Amino acid sequence: MFDMSKRVTLAGTVSNFEWTNPHCYIEIDVPDEAGAVKHWSIEMGSPSILQQSGWKFSTLKKGDKPTLIINPLRDGKAGGFLVKATLADGRELGNGPAQRQQ
Repeated sequence: MFDMSKRVTLAGTVSNFEWTNPHCYIEIDVPDEAGAVKHWSIEMGSPSILQQSGWKFSTLKKGDKPTLIINPLRDGKAGGFLVKATLADGRELGNGPAQRQQ
């Protein structure tokens, strides 16, 4: 489903942060070079896995402006699997304990 051989960097505005089982999601609106906004849905691990690498249900909220590194969807649609998030305060969070140091 995800192209694990590719990475894409997204900088945008969070429209929703879904802290749900079995997977959490970051919904983010990202402007392109021309200023048009594209909505992306980024899949993450489960809440229990994410907590082990520093995430909380309140880590992101609507309006926050993180930079995300993702493995994009293979079909080219606007989605992917989180590799690393850099929050506005400079904190870097992975997608679970195994990815903490990336």
